[in-house]
Amino acid sequence: MTALLHPPDSLVLLVLALAIEAALGYPDRLYRLAGHPVTWIGALIAALDRRLNRATDPDGRRRAAGVLALALVLSATGLAALALALGCGALGLPGLVLCALLAASLPAQRSLHDHVARVADDLDRDGLSGGRRAVAMIVGRNPESLDEAALCRAAIESLSENFSDGIVAPAFWLGVGGLPGGALYKAINTADSMIGHRTPRHEAFGWAAARLDDLVNLPASRLTAGLVVAAAALTPGASARDAVRAVRRDAGRHRSPNAGWPEAAMAGALGLRLAGPRVYGATRVEDAWMGSGRAEATGEDIRRALVLYRRACGLLWGSAAGLAGVGLMV
Repeated sequence: MTALLHPPDSLVLLVLALAIEAALGYPDRLYRLAGHPVTWIGALIAALDRRLNRATDPDGRRRAAGVLALALVLSATGLAALALALGCGALGLPGLVLCALLAASLPAQRSLHDHVARVADDLDRDGLSGGRRAVAMIVGRNPESLDEAALCRAAIESLSENFSDGIVAPAFWLGVGGLPGGALYKAINTADSMIGHRTPRHEAFGWAAARLDDLVNLPASRLTAGLVVAAAALTPGASARDAVRAVRRDAGRHRSPNAGWPEAAMAGALGLRLAGPRVYGATRVEDAWMGSGRAEATGEDIRRALVLYRRACGLLWGSAAGLAGVGLMV
């Protein structure tokens, strides 16, 4: 067996990893015992941020330091993942299973579903205060600024965007480059989430991480929109036509080059308006609306979004399985 570094072998790995993660998630006991690849990568990023990101340096030097930090993170992550992939490849079928178990830590289908579903459940059980506590676990905006409709929109927006960068993107890069491809994507995305912010501390230092994250998420964001459109076509009460219309009209108007695609698709499919003006901390961010439907989202709309999400995840798995089958037959 090869090291599972390229299709169709990497697609077989992807199919197994997605199935394992959907069934098991990432066990809490394992997290408490050993952490998670994202926490390991995050610890390295945090250490480099403390050591290299000096407030007294000019922006040019801080930007160069950020490029160096990102290069070190990617080198460490890529070499570790490559060594694991090569080791698994030498073990035959048991190695494939082991590599799939490792790769299953990269997408987060089950965790995302559970966190978003908890917003609707807590909103039903504990009212607005419960919904705010739950949504604060998955969004960066100020939960106290959210009324019920804004809270529900925030949960659906988080589901849409994280479906792209938390599931489809690692799956895409796993399929393209095996375990190293998926791990490198996860390192880039983690760096962006930690240092890719437009704040005085990270505007320069996190520039490379933010720009690279935008680049590697381009294919996944478009693929995610397509998966949501396809899922809408299979879901009673959802509109694939309106999802396509919203993507064409609104995706490019989002302040992010990628987030608008899945958000617009989800908004159009459900007959909602998503995104728009939001408050992060004490800062109001003006953004375009995605979709032209209702802004008054409800807990039931969160559950409708989760139905689309589950079907889109199934379509992702089925597409990977089909491509792997074709590749193995060629």
